[in-house]
Amino acid sequence: MYALEMIDITKTFGQVIADNRVTFRVSTGEIHALIGENGAGKTTLMNILYGMFQPDSGEIRLQDKSVIIHNPTEAIRLGIGMVHQHFMLVPSLTVIENIILGNVPTRLGFIDRRRAINKIEEINDQYDLVQNLNKKIYELSVGEMQRVEILKALYRGAKVFILDEPTAVLTPQQTIELFKIFKSLVQDGRTIIFITHKLKEVLAISDRITVMRNGVVTGEVETKSTSENTLARLMVGRDVVLKVDKTIAKVHEDVLTVRNLNANNNRGMPALKNLSFSLRRGEILGIAGVDGNGQTELVEVLTGLRKPTSGTIDYSGLDLHNMPIRKRRDHGVSHIPADRIHMGIEVSCTLEENLIINTYYKSPIAHGIFLSKKQVEEYSKELLLRSNVSAVSTRQMTSSLSGGNMQKLIVGREIEHQPNLLIASQPTRGVDVGAIEYIHKKLIKLRDQGSAILLISTELDEILSLSDRIIAIYEGEFCGEFCGGQVLEEKLGLAMLGAGR
Repeated sequence: MYALEMIDITKTFGQVIADNRVTFRVSTGEIHALIGENGAGKTTLMNILYGMFQPDSGEIRLQDKSVIIHNPTEAIRLGIGMVHQHFMLVPSLTVIENIILGNVPTRLGFIDRRRAINKIEEINDQYDLVQNLNKKIYELSVGEMQRVEILKALYRGAKVFILDEPTAVLTPQQTIELFKIFKSLVQDGRTIIFITHKLKEVLAISDRITVMRNGVVTGEVETKSTSENTLARLMVGRDVVLKVDKTIAKVHEDVLTVRNLNANNNRGMPALKNLSFSLRRGEILGIAGVDGNGQTELVEVLTGLRKPTSGTIDYSGLDLHNMPIRKRRDHGVSHIPADRIHMGIEVSCTLEENLIINTYYKSPIAHGIFLSKKQVEEYSKELLLRSNVSAVSTRQMTSSLSGGNMQKLIVGREIEHQPNLLIASQPTRGVDVGAIEYIHKKLIKLRDQGSAILLISTELDEILSLSDRIIAIYEGEFCGEFCGGQVLEEKLGLAMLGAGR
């Protein structure tokens, strides 16, 4: 008997068919991976299971019993728990307060806090999830926050766990610890649905794998009988080059020299602490670290979005310290931001408007204060073609693009004029294997043409395969420099946890 069955599920949004007669079955006590490209329909399917969407047609069965899940409250009551990629926790509350929030036991009309604490402690002792239940959430690491989410789901009686990209912000060591928790849960008869794009992890931890593409299931395989290349082919519909093919970097003079750089975060606390490094023409320097350790502040300082408190930034003989953003761009500095929706593009504008954002004031697009519509259209068409963006028209709304196409648009726009310095922050975040392959090839080609690339990524595979040199960052400090391609993933993961500080 299956733990759950979703039979012939169809869901449409206007003219878009997100899920088309999808059947998805998971057995009790298994780790089942659900993978697919952006827009494949997997997130919509799981949101239906968790009661966030209602299917247009189809049936959901739990333990062979047909159910209708109207909302997440009903899903929780039925034993379904979901750990979202972006944690649903209140930073100013303690671990215990977050767990009982919205599910507080009462006795004689009063909150029975002791009963709640006893239950939480009993679960926590069984799985060894959280060290200190009285800590505030903002005092925890990312890995600890994720454990709180799992503990919260267990407290609410979850038998089926949906985990959306659970390792996206974890170090290798934290990922290993999380997988140990997975195994403990399934040994106790619980079921895990694991949504991810990391094929190595899928093969390492899952029992079975369901692959989706364009709203339909393209394959269901036993993990032990498949491979990364087979899964990638099922996801994309063609063979994908998963290994980055590159030659040894031919480095030249320094393009960027940073000395004793300090900067505060938005709360006025030190975020960068005496950072010093150099970046040469013709190389990729990777900055490896768990999110929230100063990477955002470093990127914002280098791109002119944040003022440093002290230190120097030399860019090919120019002082970047007080240089306006447009002037930096005019001098060959480009930026692929980590947050494409809020920083990289304006989704309410057309593709043309987003593509000319760096050149709208330059000839031949601009004639004085006027734009040449013909030049804008021709430039945009050529750039879309070169960037491999699937679009119907240059004047369609950017919001109509998939996440992968949005990212390719940004990458294509930022490397179009071969910048001297490219700051690439999470360049493949949230995109599928096909788009990752494309973006990686573009970055290597740009490096080989003589550009200097500063790569900031939480994806260790990406850092290790693309970087010529790697620096680990922890709590705003550099904790070791390594030669790309020669450092063990475990050693780099330890440095990301501050081991070399």
